[in-house]
Amino acid sequence: MAYDVTNFQQDVIERSHTVPVLADFWADWCGPCKVLDPVLEKLASQNEGAWVLAKVDTEQHVDVAGRYEIRSIPNVKLFIDGVVVNEFVGVLPEYQIQRWLQNAIPGKHRKQIEQAEAFLAAGNHSAARALLEQVVPLDPGNTFARILLAQSVAFSDPPRASSLIENLDEPKHSDILEAIQTFAQLRELAPHAGRLPESDVRQLYVSALQSLFVHDFGTALQRFIDVIRQERYYQDDSSRKACIAIFKLLGEEHPITQKYRREFSSALY
Repeated sequence: MAYDVTNFQQDVIERSHTVPVLADFWADWCGPCKVLDPVLEKLASQNEGAWVLAKVDTEQHVDVAGRYEIRSIPNVKLFIDGVVVNEFVGVLPEYQIQRWLQNAIPGKHRKQIEQAEAFLAAGNHSAARALLEQVVPLDPGNTFARILLAQSVAFSDPPRASSLIENLDEPKHSDILEAIQTFAQLRELAPHAGRLPESDVRQLYVSALQSLFVHDFGTALQRFIDVIRQERYYQDDSSRKACIAIFKLLGEEHPITQKYRREFSSALY
């Protein structure tokens, strides 16, 4: 298979809008390049179309090498949608390159996932769910897609949301995972509100739960905040956890989050 670039704009920039392009900047006089090249070509032949390799001879494409500030070769840059999103310089062992690729190359359903993220940020959970219901069965190993699907159903089906993220250990998404689990725990608690500890705030807390699960988030937040003001640690600090979960799942830019965030902070401190 030919990997040599003849037209950088077409072979790398334009092509990267449809598939990730791994651009290998090299030169014939470069000994390390000759060590790395067969490894990249082997991986390119095995990747099942997840990305394509483009070999850029820096002697023939001097202007391109200057534009991308190639100072040492081999230099491998990953292009997506026309821009460099990741890179490494020098020769790496095959297993390290494979690991780098696993982290750097987005899944085949990147655009659908990005669209679902946008829907969630806009509060359109049903549209996000419709997209993600198609993606997750096709890409079951994509944990981020599973997390987003769980987020999209957290309000409507907390038990399912919880099951979608079961056993996931994703530190960079820990906030949203905790919010989803909090909702699931509150849903389990709601039918058994009569077993809650006796307190002057018990009925207020129950009414907050009732508002939460009819999706009256403003009222739920106000009542949880009132519980915090009167008895902060009632039901294991559950009101604080509930507020944080609502804010996280609605998003920081949501009008309800913005309306109640300051009042929540004031109640805590």
